[in-house]
Amino acid sequence: MRRFPALDGLRAVAAILVIVFHYGGGPWGWTSGWIGVHIFFVLSGFLITTLALREEDRSPTGRISVKNFYLRRAFRILPVYFVVLGLNIALHVMRGDFRSSGLRDNLTYYFTFTNEFVDSPIAPFAQSWTLGIEQKFYLVWPLLAFVLCARFFARRLALSLTTIAVLVLTLLPAETNHESTGVHYIPLILGSLLAIVMHNPKGYALVSGLTKPVVVVIAAVAFLAAHWSLGPLFYWLSDGVLTLNDTYLVIIPAYSVVVTLLIPTLLAPGPLGWLLSTNVMKFIGDRSYSIYLVQGAAGVAVGALVPKLHTWPTLNWIGVGLVSLAIADLLFRYVEQPLIEVGRAVVNRSEKRAPAVAAEPERVPQPA
Repeated sequence: MRRFPALDGLRAVAAILVIVFHYGGGPWGWTSGWIGVHIFFVLSGFLITTLALREEDRSPTGRISVKNFYLRRAFRILPVYFVVLGLNIALHVMRGDFRSSGLRDNLTYYFTFTNEFVDSPIAPFAQSWTLGIEQKFYLVWPLLAFVLCARFFARRLALSLTTIAVLVLTLLPAETNHESTGVHYIPLILGSLLAIVMHNPKGYALVSGLTKPVVVVIAAVAFLAAHWSLGPLFYWLSDGVLTLNDTYLVIIPAYSVVVTLLIPTLLAPGPLGWLLSTNVMKFIGDRSYSIYLVQGAAGVAVGALVPKLHTWPTLNWIGVGLVSLAIADLLFRYVEQPLIEVGRAVVNRSEKRAPAVAAEPERVPQPA
């Protein structure tokens, strides 16, 4: 498949969950919206690694261009990120709380993509902590998986499993949030691991059973049950069984495994895949990155226009969500898409300038 329509819809679900978590309050706690960012992480690992594997297959040298990988990521991520950061700065300057809100003191983190180490969790643009995680993943992963382990399925498989094992062993126990930051790389690596497995004929045979119609329905029900169980499980574990941070270290990897196993089922015909592939879900999913970034500014705008809206949690998150979607649509049309095209043009020029390399007569996949 050239595109995975249902995964666009899954991104939409993740974006909605995050907004519900931030603006829905206690009545919507049952949705466990805080876990939505880890759906993003699994999808990012899967999609980025899949694209790189396909580029490797097309390349006459059998290797990807790491430079072009970085260029594509930069034009995809940075323009909207800095536009929304500028929007946040402008909003808080106009409100007169640029310093008191904590935004000024944390700008160094935002400009250096060390967002996950922001001192105050309630500072404006705090949701951008995920960008700090993803940027480091994008920086290191292609070097490990596509330079160090180029064209070797077994090495990539071992790399993914070893990375997950190292992260797990070095994280437990954790006493502070900063000590548990590494847990957020596990869903990224799990998504990448799935891409590596599904791209290999033998690996794909192992997961192909997940695309059978009966299994697709069972997997959808299992995922929904697992998601709705997060709240009770979280409170049970954190209420004397484990510390709060260690509870996150158990739930995040476990949930990420469930999301990872869900992805193959969404690539096959089925009710959940159909629902996630609808035009509405695709529309939201395409704009999910901008929605995620702009939600804080949208929340400030909605709060200023309707000061008491937060007393009605449902109307509050719906209002913030709609404003976020409207702003995200503008960003998608006039920032994201144009700059992505610029990035493609830059990469195309770079590829044309590269010296021609004779293609191999027949490139046989490396043995496992």
